[in-house]
Amino acid sequence: MMKKNDIIKTPISRMLLLIFADILAIVVSSFFAIYMRFDFSFRAIPKEYVDKYEILLPLNIVFTLLFFVIWKLYKSVWRYASATELISILGATISAALAQLICSYILNQRMPRSYYALYWFLLLSITCLIRFSYRFLRMINSKRRDMFGRNASSNVMLIGAGAAANSILKEIESSHYLNLNVKCIIDDHEGCHGKYLRGIPIIGGRNEIPDAVEKYGIHEIIFAIPSAGRQTRKEILDICKETGCKLRALPGMYQLIKGEVSVAKLQEVQITDLLGRDPIQINTEEVLNSLRGKVIMVTGGGGSIGSELCRQIARHNPKQLIIVDIYENNAYEIQQELLRQNPNLDLVVLIASVRNADRINRIFETYRPNIVYHAAAHKHVPLMETSPNEAIKNNVMGTYKTALAADKYGVEKFVLISTDKAVNPTNIMGASKRLCEMVIQMMNQKSGTNFVAVRFGNVLGSNGSVIPLFKKQIAEGGPVTVTHPDIIRYFMTIPEAVSLVLQAGAYAKGGEIFVLDMGEPVKILDLATNLIKLSGYKVGEDIEIVFTGLRPGEKMYEELLMNEEGLKQTANKMIFIGKPLEFDAAHFVNQLGKLSEAAEAENCDIRKMVREIVPTYQYEEK
Repeated sequence: MMKKNDIIKTPISRMLLLIFADILAIVVSSFFAIYMRFDFSFRAIPKEYVDKYEILLPLNIVFTLLFFVIWKLYKSVWRYASATELISILGATISAALAQLICSYILNQRMPRSYYALYWFLLLSITCLIRFSYRFLRMINSKRRDMFGRNASSNVMLIGAGAAANSILKEIESSHYLNLNVKCIIDDHEGCHGKYLRGIPIIGGRNEIPDAVEKYGIHEIIFAIPSAGRQTRKEILDICKETGCKLRALPGMYQLIKGEVSVAKLQEVQITDLLGRDPIQINTEEVLNSLRGKVIMVTGGGGSIGSELCRQIARHNPKQLIIVDIYENNAYEIQQELLRQNPNLDLVVLIASVRNADRINRIFETYRPNIVYHAAAHKHVPLMETSPNEAIKNNVMGTYKTALAADKYGVEKFVLISTDKAVNPTNIMGASKRLCEMVIQMMNQKSGTNFVAVRFGNVLGSNGSVIPLFKKQIAEGGPVTVTHPDIIRYFMTIPEAVSLVLQAGAYAKGGEIFVLDMGEPVKILDLATNLIKLSGYKVGEDIEIVFTGLRPGEKMYEELLMNEEGLKQTANKMIFIGKPLEFDAAHFVNQLGKLSEAAEAENCDIRKMVREIVPTYQYEEK
């Protein structure tokens, strides 16, 4: 075991060795400068210059070592030496040469004029040789390992020949621990084809990827163009995923700007990279003005949508953020994350059920929120089909009780998170969310609070969605289960959906059902296929896809608007307002009471009661 004293002595011994090498370099440089000046002949050197050499040498050694210390040539880690260290060597040697020139004139020991230039050049060359030799030897050793140890390393192709690729190559060169062997670089810029980046050939554009994978035996492809737009990224990754190689990528321009490009920052390519559209933009200033200085409550704040709402709200300077959730583990996780990232945030985390009217009323009375985002809900379609009364108790009555509390305690805005499954519902979960929308519209008619709903489709990566399920199935070796080969869904990332929810909340005047433009629908089969390929497997060979049939209450496709609803555009082209349906609010309240009693009594005919209130709800009689 290494002792503490050894740890201290080792750097000192290395420094002394380096100083000794520098003294030799000074002696050799001084002698050979005059030796070269007189045509490499000892006899041709006049004795007076030999005497001057002997007089100047001790001073030269002292001043040169002094300048080497000033320029920190004894503090650099030379195994990672780069252009910065080269500049330091240049500055130190120029200073040393000038010091010798000045001393020789002051002491009247002038040497031939060419001597000073030759001395500086030799000192610079030998100092660089000493300093960079360690790195050079390590590079040779690394190449040797690549040649004789290929089975132990992963052959890599880099996409992009810019600053990000250069940083990754630099790190791979200097590290003992990265088992990566970069074989080639792909870049669409024709001007760099046939050239080399840090010794790695740039072999061509994106069309060369399949052939290059086979030619160089590539195991892994690293996408190193953080500035690439979504469409360009998709087009290149579409080619890469067909090769069967493992795919990793830098997350974005932020890491490049902040100087955080490294192999550690590489991430697996996500399915979102293949959606092929630019991220959705919102009016940040508009959202900021609507949230700044407000007390904001998020129910279901520990869930997928709720937690992202909390993250984005926390960045918009609220006066206080209140998270309400029934599930303590989720609540604890988002609490710790927010406190780490926003140490000045006034955060309150409460465990409560929206079904408990007394508890909800006490929370509203104590904290007096200005804005409420109601994300608490049961959302899993198959589970609610087997427990329909729970969908009514939690989704419908939970929303109603929370909305009543918001009205009673003077909340400014109440935003319900709804779903496209509320449109012409074929399952009890969707029907319950349509009832929630009706609750919001009914409450808005009689309250000073602005009640609105925001309706959107599936979000990629949310709890219980297909992406986490597919990833788990792939990790287990398959098969990946898809209900039907033609089933389609609208998809959006969680941050995109939540940013639009916040934007819609800023637009809210009361009574609106905001509908988010989810873009083009995506086939679930395509999602499964792409995810298998992104994981480096072949569909049908490594991982099978099995069709299981539509589940109870599941549609082949989801709609975002009812036929009776029209569309009205907002300032954000991704957000529309659906025209509310007319219904008798008083009669609806009476129906809600009966529905609540039936749900609490575990009534087996709850679906029939729901269809009486929501005529568009269709289900199979059992």
